[in-house]
Amino acid sequence: MVKRLKLNEKTLREAEPKPGVSYQIFDTEVIGFAARVQASGARTFTIDYRHAGRQRRMTIGRWPEWSVTAARERAKELRRAIDEGQDPLAMRDEWRGAPRITDMIDRYIAEHLPKLAKTNAGDQVSMLKKMVEPAWGNRLVTEITKSDVAKFLDFVAEGRPRPCKAKPNNRARKLQGHKPTPIRANRMGEVLRKMFTLAMEWEWRTDNPAQGFHRRIEHARERFLSPEELTRLAAVLDAAEDQRAAAIIRMCMLTGARVGEVRTARFEQFNLDYAIWSKPASTTKQRKIHRVPISQDVAAIVRLRQQAVPSGNPWLFPGDTVGQPVREIRRFWAKVQKDAGLADVRIHDLRHTFASLLVSGGASLEMIGKLLGHSQMQTTQRYAHLMDSPLRAGVDTVASLLRPRPRLVHDAAQDGTDLPKSA
Repeated sequence: MVKRLKLNEKTLREAEPKPGVSYQIFDTEVIGFAARVQASGARTFTIDYRHAGRQRRMTIGRWPEWSVTAARERAKELRRAIDEGQDPLAMRDEWRGAPRITDMIDRYIAEHLPKLAKTNAGDQVSMLKKMVEPAWGNRLVTEITKSDVAKFLDFVAEGRPRPCKAKPNNRARKLQGHKPTPIRANRMGEVLRKMFTLAMEWEWRTDNPAQGFHRRIEHARERFLSPEELTRLAAVLDAAEDQRAAAIIRMCMLTGARVGEVRTARFEQFNLDYAIWSKPASTTKQRKIHRVPISQDVAAIVRLRQQAVPSGNPWLFPGDTVGQPVREIRRFWAKVQKDAGLADVRIHDLRHTFASLLVSGGASLEMIGKLLGHSQMQTTQRYAHLMDSPLRAGVDTVASLLRPRPRLVHDAAQDGTDLPKSA
């Protein structure tokens, strides 16, 4: 016969375990709610119910971690769900097997990032593993809300303390204060939006909580070298001991190419007869083959490198590691900045300067976009304001035609009349 009692703390304390078997004490208040006394002496709360013709038993929790009162309230909630036709045990099993943020990150890295450029993919892995996973890692994919995304991006935008070298000695370090990183928050938002879009395709959730995230204002860096600064830079490069690194900088200046494209350039990419550089898709940011014309100065650099590089080496700028191109030139560029007095100039600013010189030479935005390898016209639009110079020249020409002639000025002075202001 089923044993039924009004479960309370005293009942559980006094319940004696039976050797080799376990038994249940059913509650008289909630149907199916019981305390299970095991042979070891452990006591757990359970609820027995029937769903779709099957007898089910679900464990609520252990005593005394769960009090009788708390377990009974939980049993009442489950009983209501059961009466509505739900299967709490199946729902819990489904919840335990539901994909979590860590699962989404792992799948995103495995399936989507291989399609991106290596540098971009590495940056996204860093963001996901160092920031998203610690914050949300064990949460269900379906739990994340728009509010969660907004709070997380606010946290990213605030920045974080980061170590810096106070002295050349690596042991002499101190923490700087928080440095706001709004652009980082925008990039993080873009990654989250893409990842949740893929989660919808994987049928892991039905909406995208990162869609329409608040985008912080970005001020595009606009640093263009003046003719005098270009002259100083050229003089420093001519006098540099490391002419291999100097040639990399010269090619960045003369082609507007990204420094990574120049570092990894191979002789086979250059057709000197037709003065063309064919950049393979693996080295370009847009992941497409990019063919651009080169000047005779660039062709001369390639010919000089052919003489300097041992026969059989495919790299235009071979590095110190056998079979690899130059890895980085940051130390060389830091010395160039100091010697040329260009402390605030990045290597990438040479690309912007190249575009600004094209504009001043009358090149159209479409032509600039093709030479720089922009996949979107919006990227090239950042140079549109530089085209104000020809427009201003046209306005000045009209103004010069409308200026009063000397005779008119003389007559007006005699008559005492006022002349209209020139445009």
